[in-house]
Amino acid sequence: MVVDFGVTWLCKEKFKWNKYVSNSIGFVLAATNNYIWNRWWTFQSDNANIPIEYGKFLVISVIGLGLNNLVIYLLHEKLKLNFYFAKLIAIGVVTVWNFVMNYRFTF
Repeated sequence: MVVDFGVTWLCKEKFKWNKYVSNSIGFVLAATNNYIWNRWWTFQSDNANIPIEYGKFLVISVIGLGLNNLVIYLLHEKLKLNFYFAKLIAIGVVTVWNFVMNYRFTF
């Protein structure tokens, strides 16, 4: 979450990039960080075929990115909630998605 929020904030607020581009960059960097931690600590994977495992993880993460942006769009644009509050809720939704799907299909 720190990587996701930190990179999103940096890109959006300091670089003045589009909020959805910033969100996507933060999400992708956080997903890569999450893969490393999930492989090593959460699921303790010993699968030697890292490219296939990482590929599955990324597919699930990309779907999660779509869900993340959809939740932010609905909460921020439609319901007028604060962008970062909407992002916090989106992270919660996508965390559940990512864990369940990676548990079932990746690791």
